[in-house]
Amino acid sequence: MSKAADAFRTISEVADDLDVPKHVLRFWENRFPQIKPMKRGGGRRYYRPADLELLRGIRHLLHNEGYTIKGVQKILREQGLDAVKTCWQPGKGLEAPGTRATTASQTARSRGARRGKGSARVPQPMIDRKALLARIASELKACRDLLSGEVAAKIVAAPRARGRR
Repeated sequence: MSKAADAFRTISEVADDLDVPKHVLRFWENRFPQIKPMKRGGGRRYYRPADLELLRGIRHLLHNEGYTIKGVQKILREQGLDAVKTCWQPGKGLEAPGTRATTASQTARSRGARRGKGSARVPQPMIDRKALLARIASELKACRDLLSGEVAAKIVAAPRARGRR
């Protein structure tokens, strides 16, 4: 038996729905003041449908789009709750890329700096991970072969230093 769409959800139900642990939801409540579940006796949390939509958006931005917590906070400040609530839905997203938070790599390239704490990240284009891993594996094998050839040549060419004094 499933609940109605407008029913309140417990933290366990929301955690299962979003596929995140309950402690992460509690942590997000501390980081995002916009998340305000209703609390009943004993501190039990009940999430409204609007809270669930916001949590889906936050999860999507953090886990799928690669934003940092500060980046999502900036989006909430600049674009509002509705932008985050709907960004996870197919065909809907945030405003134009120019309005997104700056990536750490863009900042590092422009300033020659290292990534700082809490900098926002814009997702990189989707890549074929299998092809990338295959390319990396072949490069590593070539490095291993090169090193094993050099090491073997040095061992054969140089007499053993141990035992000779």
